[in-house]
Amino acid sequence: MAWDDDQARKEFSWLRLMARLKYDGYRDFQAGMRFIESLATWLQQFGTAERPTAYDFVRRSLIYVGPGEMNRLVEQFFPSVVRERIISMVAKERSIPRYRVLADIEASAAIDRLRRQTLFMGLSDGARIDGIRHNNVGVLNNEQFVLATQLDKDKWQDLIDKLRKELKDPEAQFRLVCLIDDFVGTGTSFLRYNTEKGKWTGKLCKFKDSLDGAVKQLAGKHVFAPDWQLCVHHYIGTSAGSQAMIARAGEAVASFKSDGWTENINFSFGTVLPDDLPIDKVPGRYADFIELTQRYYDPIIRTEHTDVGGETHLGLGYGKCALPLVLDHNTPNNSVALLWAETEGGARDGVNAPPMRPLFRRRQRHS
Repeated sequence: MAWDDDQARKEFSWLRLMARLKYDGYRDFQAGMRFIESLATWLQQFGTAERPTAYDFVRRSLIYVGPGEMNRLVEQFFPSVVRERIISMVAKERSIPRYRVLADIEASAAIDRLRRQTLFMGLSDGARIDGIRHNNVGVLNNEQFVLATQLDKDKWQDLIDKLRKELKDPEAQFRLVCLIDDFVGTGTSFLRYNTEKGKWTGKLCKFKDSLDGAVKQLAGKHVFAPDWQLCVHHYIGTSAGSQAMIARAGEAVASFKSDGWTENINFSFGTVLPDDLPIDKVPGRYADFIELTQRYYDPIIRTEHTDVGGETHLGLGYGKCALPLVLDHNTPNNSVALLWAETEGGARDGVNAPPMRPLFRRRQRHS
């Protein structure tokens, strides 16, 4: 980096501090490597004159969501989102103000019942289902949590049997379902329209298919009550992606309409990232670094899965989200590719592509 002694002391002091406080906790560093080692390797892929640009981006623009921040978002999910929705549902059903619900004996009993009639389902391994359960011991029942949305007949039957046994009601059904995930960048993984197949696809569709299949296998018996509601919660969402996802859900209402499906779908987010976070949002702000994302790029990272985002060049990430974002358990592919892509380089489409070295290695997962 060609630092003089004073700058080297200053920078290494900052690096050691941030490594200890945050970056060394990243889950996918290789054995024997932590942040400073990874940073040194990462910087070596750039030319000497380009390294200050790359380092400055990490130093001043990188957003790293560590376990402390993520755990806080998980902790707040039930009391801030689910509990508030339950209170609102009971208040509306009993035609009383929200502030009177907890002071009303019958309303309090209705809250307890509706809380047990709430089902929590993970959309990916980032849903932190275990965290929700551990943070609400004594409030929520272990039988209310499911790690995935695609369940077989036996699992659906087991869930409804245990619900009815605990409530001592042979007709009890679930009334509130929460689908949970860690992050939404573009929202296409959750719901998108496939023009080739002429239908909607994504995680929401897979959940609906599982539910429809359960009804058929259970001889027409519905697991959910006629007035059930769906709550879709992401701990972190981009401004554009969260809005797009909600808009697509509205467009798909007619296609989803069927016996046993709800039109009452509510979206919530632990936090929504600033609208101007993408590095290409403000012209010229990150021009030098954006140039690096184009120069040090290997087309091999493009796949059929990434094409779903509508962009074939992934220099600025999936869907061209251009995020400077890293999550402690994985780096979203919506972030700029220089942060997460790892390739060996070589001849690609008539171009000699450079090898890409990741600062924060990414584990691939597709839906």
